[in-house]
Amino acid sequence: MAWTETRSDNFRARHGERDARDAARVLEQLEALRDRLRSLLGAAPDDVSLVLHDSAIALAIAQPFLPVMRLATAPAGRRYLAGWYSSRDIHVLAPRLLAARASSVPGSREMLVRTPAALYARLTIGRASGVLPPPFSPRRTRALLRNAWVSEGAGQFFGGQTPYAQPAIARRLREGGRPSFPPSLRDATLLGGTLIDLLARDHGVDAAARFAVRPHPQGPDVALREAFGRPRGEIDAAWRAHLGRVAEERPRDVARLDM
Repeated sequence: MAWTETRSDNFRARHGERDARDAARVLEQLEALRDRLRSLLGAAPDDVSLVLHDSAIALAIAQPFLPVMRLATAPAGRRYLAGWYSSRDIHVLAPRLLAARASSVPGSREMLVRTPAALYARLTIGRASGVLPPPFSPRRTRALLRNAWVSEGAGQFFGGQTPYAQPAIARRLREGGRPSFPPSLRDATLLGGTLIDLLARDHGVDAAARFAVRPHPQGPDVALREAFGRPRGEIDAAWRAHLGRVAEERPRDVARLDM
């Protein structure tokens, strides 16, 4: 594929010529998300390149960790792992392929087309946390595998995917048995965002952002208790009730996440 480049104020995208218009729209979305994350976190990366791939094979070659994560993820969430990231790059399927990857259920397409935003949110949270990737050092990768729900959940929530996750979450609850609390690696992609969403509903988006970037040295259980101000069992029960409500809702038709 012959590559071309599109630039915005703080990002640049590499893509095929047929994806030029889509690349410009994605960069516009990333600029808006960067402004929102900067207002929440005090800073957001502006040295990130976006690579829009024209096939899943090319994406997997560029980001070999992605197929590994997909295998570790519950079937209901695998289609939504459509990109990956490093310290300075986001690799993702081109928007036309993201749309084609969607299932026929409401919300699937909306979740997938927001994949670049979710990846940028994860990259931003990771760099701000000092614990989660990027960079993908052995220590940070181990932290990601132990606490993937924080990274995946923050990406889903701040990237604007959470309002559209209902059908996939409902499928996961039907097919996969009782999820663990907090969500395991297998459920991080789909269910992590619901726990961040619950925290934001209870204590505000600022509290959710602080939680994502300030891991507690004693682990996520202590961090959750401090963030919610409740015992672990009460948070678990509230989260499962929230999951039940989410599974019964219809995906919301909103243009962007209101922060």
